[in-house]
Amino acid sequence: MPNIKSAKKRVLVSAMRNEKNRAVKSGLKTKIKKFDAVLANGEDVSAAFVNAVKSVDKAAAKGAIHKNAAARKKSQLAKKLNAAQ
Repeated sequence: MPNIKSAKKRVLVSAMRNEKNRAVKSGLKTKIKKFDAVLANGEDVSAAFVNAVKSVDKAAAKGAIHKNAAARKKSQLAKKLNAAQ
């Protein structure tokens, strides 16, 4: 445990940010899995694609994932969508 007051605060702040980032990443994974499920069922994939891409963009904007990782995920989703059509 840190002894300095600012170090104690950094521990608390980093723990909160870790929880928030974990929640954002978990939601992102859920949206991508839903897109994959809709793709497998052959349902209306355009709405699921838009939701998945939107959640990827939000995660990148919040800093939960890197912008290049977001671009890579969106590219992978688009590739799956195009292959299905």
